[in-house]
Amino acid sequence: MLMEKIVVASGNKNKLREIAEIFKGYEVVSMQDAGFSEEIEENGKTFEENALIKARAVCNALHLPALADDSGLCVAALGGAPGVYSARYAGVHGDDGANNALLLKNLEDVPEEDRGAYFESCVALVFPDGQEVTASGRTYGHILFEEEGKNGFGYDPLFYSDELQKGFGVASAEEKNAVSHRAKALAALSEKIKGMGL
Repeated sequence: MLMEKIVVASGNKNKLREIAEIFKGYEVVSMQDAGFSEEIEENGKTFEENALIKARAVCNALHLPALADDSGLCVAALGGAPGVYSARYAGVHGDDGANNALLLKNLEDVPEEDRGAYFESCVALVFPDGQEVTASGRTYGHILFEEEGKNGFGYDPLFYSDELQKGFGVASAEEKNAVSHRAKALAALSEKIKGMGL
């Protein structure tokens, strides 16, 4: 089937812009603009499961190709936590200050060499005919001992990027997007779609 429009299961303008830049040639719209406003319960145990839950819900409701991503921070010393609970690590969804404070508290006795971490993103594209395509991306680094910089959002002020050799909190949006987990996942998904001739 020929795909012309992609509905993104998100209202986040930064995500929409990033997706539109990678999926040039397609009309990329938010689920709200396409007429979907329901709450989607993300109860998967992996990033891929959550991305598929969101994409399937929007695709089934609108009968259009739907793209969703789920992402988070995984810290080796914490057994991969906060992982899929990254946005609600401290209990309230999207409370960046509380999440960062809890992360620092849980790592307070962990030395620098053991503070390795990565951001992971999984993106899923679901089609009305039942086809599903997924791809993942990671960006590696370690957790700083205190917040640094005001750029980005979420855990960015605490994440030192191996590729950039600086923290996401002091990196420009362009620098971060060049190595971001979501950009890598979207690029991989784009290549898979091209291979399918869509």
